[in-house]
Amino acid sequence: MPLKLTLRTISAISLALSHLPLAFGSSCDFSKRANTTKTEAETWGGITPTKDLVWHPCYAQVGTFECARFQVPLDYSDPDGRDAAIALIRKPATTKEGYRGPILFNPGGPGGSGVDLILALGDAFATILGSQFDIVSFDPRGIARSTPRGNHFDTDVERTLFAANTGPLPLIKDGVVTGIERIWAQSQLLGSLAASHDDGYLQHITTQNTATDMLRIVEAHGEEKIKFWGFSYGSVLGATFAALYPDKIERMVIDGVVDSPDYYATLWRTALIDSDKTLQLFFDNCAEAGPSQCPFYAPDPADIRRNLTALQNSLLVEPVIVKTDTFYGVVDYSIFSLQLLGALYSPFATFKPLAQALADLAAGNGTGLFSLSAEPVMYQCDCDEDAHAWASLTDGLTTVACNDGVEVSSSLQELQEFWNDLATVSPFADFMGTIRARCTNWPKNKKPFQGPFVGNTSHPLLVVSTTADPVTPLVSAQKMAAGFNGAVVLAIDAGGHPSVNAPSTCAQQHIRAYFQDGVLPEEGTVCDPIVRNPFLAPASATEGGAGGIGLVGRQEEDAKLLAAVKEVAGKAGSVFRAPSARRRGL
Repeated sequence: MPLKLTLRTISAISLALSHLPLAFGSSCDFSKRANTTKTEAETWGGITPTKDLVWHPCYAQVGTFECARFQVPLDYSDPDGRDAAIALIRKPATTKEGYRGPILFNPGGPGGSGVDLILALGDAFATILGSQFDIVSFDPRGIARSTPRGNHFDTDVERTLFAANTGPLPLIKDGVVTGIERIWAQSQLLGSLAASHDDGYLQHITTQNTATDMLRIVEAHGEEKIKFWGFSYGSVLGATFAALYPDKIERMVIDGVVDSPDYYATLWRTALIDSDKTLQLFFDNCAEAGPSQCPFYAPDPADIRRNLTALQNSLLVEPVIVKTDTFYGVVDYSIFSLQLLGALYSPFATFKPLAQALADLAAGNGTGLFSLSAEPVMYQCDCDEDAHAWASLTDGLTTVACNDGVEVSSSLQELQEFWNDLATVSPFADFMGTIRARCTNWPKNKKPFQGPFVGNTSHPLLVVSTTADPVTPLVSAQKMAAGFNGAVVLAIDAGGHPSVNAPSTCAQQHIRAYFQDGVLPEEGTVCDPIVRNPFLAPASATEGGAGGIGLVGRQEEDAKLLAAVKEVAGKAGSVFRAPSARRRGL
């Protein structure tokens, strides 16, 4: 029987340290459900890495998928040296006639698992984009099933103990930041652990190298140019590819767009510009919906904001204990912030449960808020290769972000000054501040890529954003589009991160037309979501299928598209989510 550790009540800091705010869900939930007869080690251990793509049937329990391990140089400046093995998955095209080749996906991160993305959403993406494409993704170098992995600990138990011992997040209240000393010290230790576990591979786990890996993957498919859809951090990967290989782009969608220069400068300062705008949507939508639809209702949005602030402040005085048959913990000020930010990623799916959780918390019941995005699970010592590989996802997140960024001062005073400045941008600044903290004692990357993010690409980019994205604001999409000739911004007039968390048939029709025919929307196009106020959506709007949105008179193809859009949005809370939701992979 696996050993259960009571340390599983993970503190807010361990969540924030272990999962970067732009990272989408990179848990092994989907692969474990898919692999009911084989372990992950059996699935991937039976595939020999090759320099050409050799596909093998895999995950047959959940669909028609094929897997491969693709051999690439660990160091592209030394092609005869060590190799890395990139784990790939594809849902093959089902239409032979008019076959269009692969579309590559990246789910974000840094460190998101592309294998999990396709297991969860490959069928829906195929419906949205067309049956003539292979739907392909991969675990980037250093991550999950790709090897060598970015491990900073010898065992998963060590990693969990480290996370559980980190203490509370620094407190940001009324623009004042206190308590960063412990996170600074823990980050110094983490950098030392990373260095001590490095046998020479660490510096090669970078976005620049992953971009080159993508080019090699495309060429191994027999293609000259890439077709790519990257979400969140995947927009950094896409922009990096476009900057390095502007003549190798057939189609490129970057979606939920990060300010790449800000990312590579290890600043993360622009990410949260619109977080309060997304939060305001919650207040406005709740007030509009009324008490029958929004349990946290007050007559005026300003009243709802005041009630939420008072509720969070009460946790400074008296945190709320949570205990169920399957998990336990404490809802404190920091957990409240983490879960609130997490809900802002996917208003379509989470505004209703957020309102109920807040109402319950006000009555002294914190269970709903504590498990808002995903029910917490007690840590289990599985003591096998699979568990350690998956837990190493958290190490890979830090590795990529810190290797990519410029060197960060190890000074505690400079970190305090940075955090103070970031707090003027958003009350959620502790999450982005945590990323920079983790890089304060990071082993130096000799040649970090720094752009510039400009180019005359062989086909113009399509840049997609919501108008109220909590972690990648619309202005970042506009900035990145301006660097690439002919790029067009497609906006969705809704909150959420990325576009699939703001379901819109209009937007997905534009994306499909772009991939199929190369057609860009007109400059300034803004799409409506399928539901403007999540509190007022009919029940069928948030479920699979095509009912409930007014399909009378639409063609069958449009009905299938709508069903796929809803399917992606319904699963997006599990696949694309904020750090507060991701309690399984610590």
